[in-house]
Amino acid sequence: TKPSHGLAMHGELKYAPGFSHFEYANPVAPKGGTLRIGVVGDNFDSFNPFIIKGVTAAGVSSYLYQGLTSHAEDEAFSEYGLIAETIVMPADRSSVTFNINPNARFSDGSEITAEDVKYSFDTLTKHEKAAPFYAAYYGDVIKVEVKDKYTVHFQFKNDQNKELPLIIGQMPVLSKKYWQAHDFGSASLAIPVSNGPYKIKSFTPGRSITFERDTQYWAQNHPVNKGRYNFDEIIFEYYKDNTIALEAFKAGEYDFRRETTARNWVNAYEGGKFASGELIKEEVAHRRPAGMQAFVMNTRRDTFKDPRVREALGYAFDFEWTNQNLFYGQYQRSQSFFTNSELASHGLPTGEELSVLNQYKQSLPAELFTQPFAVPSTSAPNSIRKNLRTAVQLLKSAGWQIDNNVLTHSASKQAMAFEFLLYQKDFERVVQPYIKNLEKLGIKASIRVVDTTQYINRLRDFDFDIVVGGIPQSRSPGNEQREYWHSDKATQAGSRNLAGIQSPVVDALIEQVINAPDRASLVARTRALDRVLLWGHYVVPNWFNPVDRIAYHKKLARPEITPDNGVDIDTWWVK
Repeated sequence: TKPSHGLAMHGELKYAPGFSHFEYANPVAPKGGTLRIGVVGDNFDSFNPFIIKGVTAAGVSSYLYQGLTSHAEDEAFSEYGLIAETIVMPADRSSVTFNINPNARFSDGSEITAEDVKYSFDTLTKHEKAAPFYAAYYGDVIKVEVKDKYTVHFQFKNDQNKELPLIIGQMPVLSKKYWQAHDFGSASLAIPVSNGPYKIKSFTPGRSITFERDTQYWAQNHPVNKGRYNFDEIIFEYYKDNTIALEAFKAGEYDFRRETTARNWVNAYEGGKFASGELIKEEVAHRRPAGMQAFVMNTRRDTFKDPRVREALGYAFDFEWTNQNLFYGQYQRSQSFFTNSELASHGLPTGEELSVLNQYKQSLPAELFTQPFAVPSTSAPNSIRKNLRTAVQLLKSAGWQIDNNVLTHSASKQAMAFEFLLYQKDFERVVQPYIKNLEKLGIKASIRVVDTTQYINRLRDFDFDIVVGGIPQSRSPGNEQREYWHSDKATQAGSRNLAGIQSPVVDALIEQVINAPDRASLVARTRALDRVLLWGHYVVPNWFNPVDRIAYHKKLARPEITPDNGVDIDTWWVK
């Protein structure tokens, strides 16, 4: 097999050997100036984003660490060599070999070698304090061999995991020399040796962190970086809550902001600096999968073990009222775990999707094959009153009945009560009307707002009833699905299987997605997985927005082309 400059998951690479730059970047963008970004959070205590301890400072993952390859934002899933000058992969994808660019350097000027790559893999997948994501993501690698100083070979347990060569390329590369002399497992504010386009210049915990562009960065003119990383400094300013952060932006304390609250977008982006043109408000359309934002129920709790109970709780959420009265009609309802993409299931299963699902027919709800899945709606002829009646019937079938206005289990006599765990006060106004509907079912629900650190720790320990979870997706799903849904992850602290899903069918479908031989099969198998997850009623879907809502200082400029994944601030520059 000939060495290649990149790898595509399916089909051909968009960019040929010797390409000059990604087309969504401006190759003559000027370097210089400062970009200030606001962050909502109360503190950070770590520059190590790879472990389960600590709260990592904003920007560390993006600007300090890079992998063997770099992702193209305008392709479904393609990786181009960066630290790896060339890549060798057999036709069956049972292994991959990376030939490291001899010019590649860490931030201390030392060479990046094959030994560093092997050390990175071993540390991320085997260290007891490493985030469990990595062991799951790279679980099909059986051997890593250092062939010579600049050549490293990854052998896979079989030829079924077709995306594995690409995601190995994404793996962050750590300095073996540095980390052997430091405790990888401890959260620390010691500035690490890194390999990205920026270095940490200064920081004040709880206040800010400043990155400075590394003028000695070896790959600043590399085709994947040409026109990117243009700011001399990037400063992340910390604010206690979103309201304070927004007012700080309007006062000119920072330069760029993504708005996620509809009410703010409609009402708050006005005043002197917007009227004068100093601040600009803009909606930018994107074509990326929206994934799923939802109220995630913790099925480790007895309350949520019965899918009929989980389905009933979905009928109590009135999205249409919420969207109209709180969001000014700006959002669309999420109907899938792969919203806004061809990967989303719809209608009834047909073709290859149906063939896949038929393998597990005895273990799936009969309705999955006869009824299109539909998220409860209150649009006419439906109403919240009708939906609550449906919820009552579901709860009765699960052994719950309303006794003196309290929903009580007929066997245990236990009253139903649970808590929404939040860290953003903004979300209270969304949850409160939901709680009022739950009260009509005799359910006692409450809200607990905690600080960011406590929230992260409670999520890691699965110490919650219901949280607002965000499950991002790409246009080429694969190994990360294990981390989201696989049974093995339901009991592993720090995993992303927040719902605690333990389903042999889901486990099997994840492997089918990972092993998809081509794009058509990937789409069909992902739709099958999506459909099974939806009929499991593990979440109450929220909403999504097909545009990026951004506001920025007039000094900033961006390329004419926006990639499919939306606004990419790393391609912007100061005029």
